[in-house]
Amino acid sequence: MSLQRMRESRHTLLLVDDEPANLQVLRHTLQNDYRLLFSKDGHRALELIREEKPSLVLLDVMMPGMSGYEVCETLKGDESTAGIPVIFISALNQAADEEKGLNIGAVDYINKPFNPGIVRARVRNHVKLVQAEALRKTRLDLMHRLGMAAEFKDPSTGQHIMRMSYYAQAMALAAGYGEIAAEEIFNAAPLHDVGKIGVPDEILRKPGGLTEDEWVIMRQHPAIGAQIIGEHEDGVLQMAHSIALCHHEKWDGTGYPQGLKGNEIPHAAHVVALADVFDALTSERPYKKAWPLDQAFNYIREQSGRHFSAALIEIFVRARPEIERIYARWTDNPHD
Repeated sequence: MSLQRMRESRHTLLLVDDEPANLQVLRHTLQNDYRLLFSKDGHRALELIREEKPSLVLLDVMMPGMSGYEVCETLKGDESTAGIPVIFISALNQAADEEKGLNIGAVDYINKPFNPGIVRARVRNHVKLVQAEALRKTRLDLMHRLGMAAEFKDPSTGQHIMRMSYYAQAMALAAGYGEIAAEEIFNAAPLHDVGKIGVPDEILRKPGGLTEDEWVIMRQHPAIGAQIIGEHEDGVLQMAHSIALCHHEKWDGTGYPQGLKGNEIPHAAHVVALADVFDALTSERPYKKAWPLDQAFNYIREQSGRHFSAALIEIFVRARPEIERIYARWTDNPHD
C-alpha cells in the first residue's frame, strides 16, 4: 500500500486548542498514527466536524468566544454529529470540571500538562471503540438486509419488517426488558422469517390455501432460518436464531416445528410471534383486507392460553398506545 493510500485510510482526529503550542505538541504526539485536523476556536471546530466527520475530537475547554463545553453541547445536540466521541484536554483539573465534561457527553477527560504516552493510549482505546461500534452497525445492517431478502420473496408484506420489529421492541420494554435487551429484540426480529428463502415461490406466493404436502414444506422455514443464522453462544445472533426457530410455537403446544409448550418457548420468540401475528392481522394481503385495530386486539385477547400466554397479552394491551403510534407511522394502508 502506498504512503498516500495509508494516510487516506487512517482515522481522522480534530484537535481544538487556542494555544498553537498545545496543538504542536498534540501534532507530534499523534501525527504518525492519524490524519489530523486543527482548529483554534470553537466555531471553526464545529464547521470542520460537520464537513469532515472526524472519528474523534480532542477539545480544549477554555477558549475565547466559545468554550469547549459549549462546543461539546452543540455537537451532542445535533443528531448528525452526536455520535462523534469527544476527549477534553484541559488545564481545569478539579473533579467538578471533569464531572461536568463527562456529564455533557465527553468520553474522557485528560488534564494538562499531559503525558504524550497517556494521550496516545487513550486515543487508541477510544478509536478502537469507534471501530467496534462501526462494525456492530455494519453487522446489524446486514442482518436487517438479510431479513429484507426474505421479505422480497413475498412482496405484499410492505413495511412488515419495520412494524413488527418496533412492536416487539415496544412489548419488550413494557415487559421490563432493559433498553439494550429490547434493542436486541428489535435487531433480531427482522430475521424471524429468513427461512422462507428456502421455501419454493410457488408455495410461498400461492394465492389460495395450501395442501397438506405444501404445509409440510412451509413448516420447515423456522428450522431453515435457524440453520441460515447458525448457532451462537450469546448476543443478537443467538437471539435471532432462537426467534427464527421458535416464532411459530404456541403457548398450548400446538405450534411448530418442535411443539414447544408454555415457558419452553423462549420469551423473545414469544414476543416476536405476537408482534408478527398482530401485524399480519392489521395488514392488507392479496387474500384479505386489513383488520381494524380493535378487531385485531380482540382477536389477540381471545388467544390467551392458546397461541399466547395471558401475561404476554396483558403486556401487549398495556403497550397499545405505543403500538398504535407505530402502526400509524409505518402503515401500508393510506386511508388509515
